[in-house]
Amino acid sequence: MTSTVDMPLWALLLLIAFAAVTFASHFLFPSVRWFFRRRLERAVSKLNTRLKRPIEPFKLARRHDMILRLIYDPDVTQAIVDYAAKHKVREDVAFEKARSYAREIVPSFSAFAYFSLGTRLANWLARLLYDVRTGPKNGEIIDGIEHDATLIFIMNHRSNMDYVLVTTLAAQSSALSYAVGEWARVWPLSRLIKAMGAYFIRRRSRGGLYRTVLARYVQMATTGGVTQAIFPEGGLTLTGAVRPAKLGLLSYVVEGWKPGGRDVVFVPVAINYDRVLEDRVLIGAAMRGDRRFGASKRSVTRAALRIVWQRLIGRFQRFGTAAVVFAEPVRLSAYGEAPRLEDLGRDLMGRIEAAMPMLTVPLISRALLRAQAPMDEAALTDALQAMRAEGGANPGLITIGADDVALACKALARRGAIRQGDAGWTVTEEGKPLLAYYAASVAHLLPEEDAAPASHFSAPAGS
Repeated sequence: MTSTVDMPLWALLLLIAFAAVTFASHFLFPSVRWFFRRRLERAVSKLNTRLKRPIEPFKLARRHDMILRLIYDPDVTQAIVDYAAKHKVREDVAFEKARSYAREIVPSFSAFAYFSLGTRLANWLARLLYDVRTGPKNGEIIDGIEHDATLIFIMNHRSNMDYVLVTTLAAQSSALSYAVGEWARVWPLSRLIKAMGAYFIRRRSRGGLYRTVLARYVQMATTGGVTQAIFPEGGLTLTGAVRPAKLGLLSYVVEGWKPGGRDVVFVPVAINYDRVLEDRVLIGAAMRGDRRFGASKRSVTRAALRIVWQRLIGRFQRFGTAAVVFAEPVRLSAYGEAPRLEDLGRDLMGRIEAAMPMLTVPLISRALLRAQAPMDEAALTDALQAMRAEGGANPGLITIGADDVALACKALARRGAIRQGDAGWTVTEEGKPLLAYYAASVAHLLPEEDAAPASHFSAPAGS
């Protein structure tokens, strides 16, 4: 026992390394994890005292535990058995398939990442790019919703900036959980998005096992009181107009709701912009008749760097107004014990359309597309004020004066959409699709016979 043992130096170093790893994994790491977990719990408790809707325990559950809970759910277990029988594979193979789906869907929410990084970055970016306006009753609407109900924001989808805007506005209420598509499944963006509490969905997946895993996660989150945000249009609008709801995620919420249980309150959210960052890309996709977005990573990076450079040299001008208006909430319990999904979807999208902000650029676009002759800024100002009165726009959100019209016209002129002559402003041939895109966002609020021509979005022959 006391004899000397000779061994090579590399073997000694390897032995020490193994001993260190064993000590750390059995003694050090659990203690460190417990220490930081305790600090996190205290920080979340303090944070919950200033949030209008405290973060629910479901959202704070460990990701590993949530994945296990999901894949051992009775509905998922039955779907695993059905998948194995249908595809003639062993049940353990189907089980691993379900586990991979659960790992893909379940987020790894971090309160620190959300409130210390995410919301601050969202607020900075939103205020950098836009003059952000909110509906005068937004706060009152949220305050009027009972705290024991699950809150779900239902929004029209105009731009990827929608995520940023709503995250900023909801930061004082709670932490939002988004459903995001395949576009965000790139490293390191995917890690940040999961830490922000978002969950990935495969929009084109039709497999029964995948749908069951996704449905049960959404239903568990809803039953657990997690505040969520859903874009029921299923993707960005290509024409600028609000599209009918696709009922996939909404159907999971409705199917998982039990009368007499925790109520679900939907808040319709109408979002509009004086400039959508992706407008040219979306218009191009609409004219081709597909949803292939041609913006490359290089072009996006170049545009971002140009904004940063202009900001540094003091020449950057914001892209006008971005407005977010909350409409009157809709309670799922108001639809009876067996809610009709189609009625719910139609009502939600109808409220979004009715609350749509009437901003300067959309109204200028509509006025110039209808004009039979050039219009100067005074004539445009009168026309815009008349349209806002006719469409029932809320004057507490934004006022439109001669200075606003002049700035908007100059912004459109810089993009080649309109030109100024001796008699006033006219639309260029190249600018017609761009103006039609913006005019479509408010066309439903104004007389149908005066709406902007839809032919600007027609796909070319043979497309």
